[in-house]
Amino acid sequence: MVGMQSDGSARGPGRPREERVTGAVLSAVVDMVHEQGIAAVTMDAVAARAGVSKPAIYRRWPTKQDLIIAAAETRIGILSVPDLGDFRAELRFVLTARLEAYRLPGTDRLIAGLIGAAAETGAVRGQYAEYTERITSETRRILERGIARGDVSPDTDVRAAATLVAAPLIFRLIGEQEMPDARFVDNLVDLVTRAVGPTG
Repeated sequence: MVGMQSDGSARGPGRPREERVTGAVLSAVVDMVHEQGIAAVTMDAVAARAGVSKPAIYRRWPTKQDLIIAAAETRIGILSVPDLGDFRAELRFVLTARLEAYRLPGTDRLIAGLIGAAAETGAVRGQYAEYTERITSETRRILERGIARGDVSPDTDVRAAATLVAAPLIFRLIGEQEMPDARFVDNLVDLVTRAVGPTG
């Protein structure tokens, strides 16, 4: 039965329950990847771990790929960077936020699994590209803001520069298997700022 608000209007069906199910499922995926690796993530196993039905999972995430991307986005999602009046400060904000996410237990295996899944035969590559576009969108925005402000060179390739910002932390974490730290962020801020700063 649909409940009524105090003003007599109908109340939507079970929003808190929807949020609880979503949170339980995505937490289960992150925990499973951390403990056992991405191969352990199946719809059956996630349903059992989260204490929800498989139909409830499939309604939200029709494929395992959708589920893995959604779980990754709970750790590495869209940022919102205030206008700090300086590209260098805004870049540090982005990199520090990412560093904090990468240092959470299991994030390394989640990212590695996501990258591996994206390369699998039959993967819908557009979905991974869309996720990457979302999580680098704020870096592109601060670069564009820097161009407008004058502390980023106007001929900067914004997409290439956003990749330059995102890739080093991931490669240090996954490729070099070393946890990035604040000093690494400091070095990246210096390198990227020099690379995209105005010349002359």
